[in-house]
Amino acid sequence: MLRGALAAAVTPLAGGGEVLDEDAVDPLVAFLESSGLDGLLALGTTGEGILLSPAERRRAAELFVAARPEDFTVAVHCGAQTTRETAELSAHSADLGADAVAVIGPPYYALDERALLEHFTAAAQACEPLPFYVYEFAARSGYAVPVSVLGQLRERAPNFVGLKVSDRPWERFEPYLVEGLDVFVGPESLIQPGLAGGAVGVVSGLATAFPAEVAAAVRGLPGPDLDALRNGLEQFPFHAAAKHVLRRRGVPIREDVRAPLRELTEDEREALDRWLGSL
Repeated sequence: MLRGALAAAVTPLAGGGEVLDEDAVDPLVAFLESSGLDGLLALGTTGEGILLSPAERRRAAELFVAARPEDFTVAVHCGAQTTRETAELSAHSADLGADAVAVIGPPYYALDERALLEHFTAAAQACEPLPFYVYEFAARSGYAVPVSVLGQLRERAPNFVGLKVSDRPWERFEPYLVEGLDVFVGPESLIQPGLAGGAVGVVSGLATAFPAEVAAAVRGLPGPDLDALRNGLEQFPFHAAAKHVLRRRGVPIREDVRAPLRELTEDEREALDRWLGSL
């Protein structure tokens, strides 16, 4: 079962973002583990998963799981546009030995409760008995998963154990703190109230670039202002900026991202370096 501080990991890419940079996965995972995190979520929003082909997603999942150190958990986001593809990716993650599967509601169409229930049920059953998590992020899916769907999903899928919730502010996050479900906090600004309210951990995009800082916050230790770090990165295209920071921190990863995401301009790169130097 997942617990603690997890990074929403970037996915190493090369060739202008068109191919997986397989050699960079091991050092990325080693960096995250050595910085005090408890695990990672691969191929989520920060990991560009929705932009990769199914074959690329399967291969990336294999690489992340193979790079997993002892006592370091690797969950895989398998949400896709169709139920069939989502279920196939979920089954693959279970077959390769991932620690958990997470699935966001398919974007674009505003699905009703029945459609969402059927979709999540199919994904959960495909990876059974692997722990299954709903990934709630209304700003990306285009709608919020009704809490009532979660109750019905618990009856249909015994392996449905929790959620990653990236909604904010607190008024949108708090309803998902459902008794009996393990909740992971997405927004760094809600780490402390989320944990105090019963969340069991954090899955943070910021933690892919600043893992030790997020791990300290999850454990209640003193450290930098995570909101300031997040705001600093979000001055720039976030995915490319996070990869740039990782490279500056010694991880052999390229800045490459999958279009339509874009790389940094030279001016942005210089400004990002100045910001990093001011920390």
